[in-house]
Amino acid sequence: MEKIDEMEPEFPAFPYKPYSIQFDFMKALYKSLNKGGISMLESPTGTGKTLSIICGALQWVADQRKKQNSEIQDGPDKTSTNQKQFNSDDEPDWMRKFVVSQDHYNQEKKSKIKEFGVGLGRHKKEGPKDNHQNLFSQEEEDHLVMREKKNMQTPNDGLEMDDQEFLVEDCGSEDEVALSSGKSKRKVNGVSNSSSSDDEEEQEEFNEEKLKVYFCSRTHSQLSQFIKELRKTVFASELNVICLGSRKIFCINEEVLKLGNASHINERCLELQKKKTTETSKAKKLGGAGKMCRTKASSGCPMLRNPKLQKNFRSQISQRGALDIEDLVHLGRKVGTCPYYGSRSLVQGADLIVLPYQSLLSKSSRESLGLVLKNSIVIIDEAHNLADSLISMHDSKITYLQLENVHHHMERYFERFCSLLGPGNRRYIQTLIIVTQALLKLLHNEEASYVEPCQSNSTGKNGTLDYSMAINDFLFSLNIDNINFVKLLQYIKESNIMHKVSGYGERIISPRNDLGMKTSGECYEKESTLSSFRALADMLLSLINFDGDGKVIISKNRPTSLGERGGYIKFVMLTGDKIFSEVVDQAHAVVLAGGTLQPIEETRERLFPWLPSSQLNFFSCSHIVPPESILPMAVSSGPSGQPFDFSYNSRSSSAIIKELGLLLCNLVTVIPEGIVVFFSSFDYEEQVYGLWKTSGILDRIMKKKCIFREPRKNSDVESVLKEYKENIEALSKKDPKQNISSTSGAVLFAVVGGKISEGINLSDGMGRCIVMVGLPYPSPSDIELMERVKHIENLGNSNSVKSSKFYNEVPSGDVETGLEILRSCKRGKEYYENLCMKAVNQSIGRAIRHINDYAAILLVDVRYASNSSKRSFSHPADKLPKWIKDCLIASTENYGEVHRRLHQFFKVNRKMGQ
Repeated sequence: MEKIDEMEPEFPAFPYKPYSIQFDFMKALYKSLNKGGISMLESPTGTGKTLSIICGALQWVADQRKKQNSEIQDGPDKTSTNQKQFNSDDEPDWMRKFVVSQDHYNQEKKSKIKEFGVGLGRHKKEGPKDNHQNLFSQEEEDHLVMREKKNMQTPNDGLEMDDQEFLVEDCGSEDEVALSSGKSKRKVNGVSNSSSSDDEEEQEEFNEEKLKVYFCSRTHSQLSQFIKELRKTVFASELNVICLGSRKIFCINEEVLKLGNASHINERCLELQKKKTTETSKAKKLGGAGKMCRTKASSGCPMLRNPKLQKNFRSQISQRGALDIEDLVHLGRKVGTCPYYGSRSLVQGADLIVLPYQSLLSKSSRESLGLVLKNSIVIIDEAHNLADSLISMHDSKITYLQLENVHHHMERYFERFCSLLGPGNRRYIQTLIIVTQALLKLLHNEEASYVEPCQSNSTGKNGTLDYSMAINDFLFSLNIDNINFVKLLQYIKESNIMHKVSGYGERIISPRNDLGMKTSGECYEKESTLSSFRALADMLLSLINFDGDGKVIISKNRPTSLGERGGYIKFVMLTGDKIFSEVVDQAHAVVLAGGTLQPIEETRERLFPWLPSSQLNFFSCSHIVPPESILPMAVSSGPSGQPFDFSYNSRSSSAIIKELGLLLCNLVTVIPEGIVVFFSSFDYEEQVYGLWKTSGILDRIMKKKCIFREPRKNSDVESVLKEYKENIEALSKKDPKQNISSTSGAVLFAVVGGKISEGINLSDGMGRCIVMVGLPYPSPSDIELMERVKHIENLGNSNSVKSSKFYNEVPSGDVETGLEILRSCKRGKEYYENLCMKAVNQSIGRAIRHINDYAAILLVDVRYASNSSKRSFSHPADKLPKWIKDCLIASTENYGEVHRRLHQFFKVNRKMGQ
């Protein structure tokens, strides 16, 4: 009998006969999982990548569990022999260490197919966390607001009963921050962190964990698409599957949903949990003892009042199989209980966990959710911008108004309770006041005091001055470098000071407004003290990073005529390798998947520089569609011969915009069904739309096709897409023999980087032509972007001179200085170009979604042409996906040639499709 490790893998769960590239992808994934470590698997959008991931990864899990089953059934002697037999270099160490619990297996598989029932591996949660995360995640805050002790002491002399609950407990001594809370604590680089719930403490004692698969993607819609594909396979019924998401997407409490803003929804949810746990009743004197009476709150979220409903919710999920977010929300409404907390409670028993980036890549979120990555499989889809997404999760920002809010309430609190506070509490509260004063003073000062005289620090067009500083320079300049932020953060977390201060402040301002919202249901007009305090805590946490891990951005606004001030301080994380290593070190295998992962070397240097290129598992395949089904062309001039130059200095020209309108007027006569036009930004789309409207170009277009526009609000995109799709589908009901030029259809104006460009399926008639207007380079005036450019320029070069000269003097809106920086860089400039072309590739990849699909792709800019003399960087066409680049018509004589090719292309493909 052939050894299981040497057998060619089979994928019987694939619901159709796989194409050769799909089989190759699954086989590459399977072998990568056998080997373990980091893999990068690239498959163009529209090639069935998601289904290939599901069948490849879950088949590997099934085979491993079958192998474990076989060893158990063969008995100890045979198992020992098998271990010797399979103990080869191909056998991963982690598999040899698995300890299988037969009791757990028998219990769990009463309702599951046998091969998926064996729990693999024993381990406990790993130890110290680092500080590359937000101090208070949504989940950690649940416990933080719940663990406030009941104060049963006799009230202090001179302290009113109503104020007793706001007095922070004595922290013991000036130097001692570890408060006795009666809970076990985990260290976070010196910052103690209590467990997020009692259930989590029980989970610590539950040693055994099954082999789990974690699938994460960027958006909730992409997660729902994954569940939809999973249902096509037998794995949907054979595995315990749970889908996680944000509070905003899961919440069914209508009063909370009215707040609209995600951060306000999070905050309100947490406040309701606090009210549910403990609530002070009116103070009563009992028998002269002066004790305060407390009662269980009857308030709290109505969706969590009945534990039986939560149990019912969990029971129904186990009976229904794989449910996506929409299904879970619908079930929560039907049962009348919270789907957010209901789904979280099923994490421990799940085999497959589907979740957004933030929940997996943030360590605080992982621990709060009880996600154990030890020996697990982690699959990160849409990983083309993983490095930037990862570091942006660990940015922090605090505004002038938030600082002012915290400082005002801290001073008021200290004034009220100063005489009642112990020396330790006084010391830390005074330190917090000093820190907020220093930060406020920085934003009050309209000049960057540390900038050398020869450097410019003039304001930009919008009246702001932006500049960056290293962490240590920032602390020294504010004279707060001698403060122990680790202890200060620990105090904030353990003392519950933020809730004491904000609670006291809210009681003074509006003692009867328990809801924190207007009676009409409108959300807060100003930031609450609690969210402002969280922003301060996150900023302080950022400042204990290593000096080279990030930069501090200071943005100052000149005061208005009314004396109002703005501005903000933001920490920008620049290094992602240490954050990513937390995932890699725990998991058995980490798979990065995407339609376009090139350039892989940039990703390796930024996320896992310790891994030699030769040891990286990389796989790439071509598209399933034949070359004759796509027509990519570089369009360098319009119908009247005007060259298309959409560079920053030229794109606002009315002549260029009108020429683009004439191009579209011609395209609607030759292209059937739907055309999607991608602009570089919402602002530019509005500028173009406005000029076309006044010039009559829009009317000419609308005689042939309806026009739809992508809305700025993501929540409104779905309705626009629905109307667009209905318009296209109505067209398909017409006589197919009808002349192309007389058909209607629709044009959709979309934006690069918007929701439509990321993960939306524009197959068949919804995307017969993609028009990419210009090259969507990010603005070189973006100081955060330029900091990343400088950081990448210095990657791996320990001898390089730190580029402080680059941007300390650059005002916001100074495009020319940004371009100067790019011209002085090599690797940084390459990164800048890659950002642009990754966005282009994502957008044009919305079309061609299956083997019978066909579409034209028009790259409208002279810089796309092979003979362009306008290029200041490398050729954009070199960074296109191979399946497009191989078919690209990079040069055309005039627009007439473009029109003829389009006419012939759609004539041929339309006949083939009939």
